[in-house]
Amino acid sequence: MKEKSNQASSAAVYGLGIIGAAIYYIAQATGFWMGVVGFLKALVWPAFLVYEVLKFIGA
Repeated sequence: MKEKSNQASSAAVYGLGIIGAAIYYIAQATGFWMGVVGFLKALVWPAFLVYEVLKFIGA
């Protein structure tokens, strides 16, 4: 039962991350299509995060 609780917590954090990323990217958009691209970026924000972390540590 504890494992399901951890999964639910992870899903909640991921969901909040998507919402936050969508707000950020859409707010930065200069037009409708850039907003659409921003929303798509928000769906894959963990990939951007991992890429930047790996670039930062020089891996």
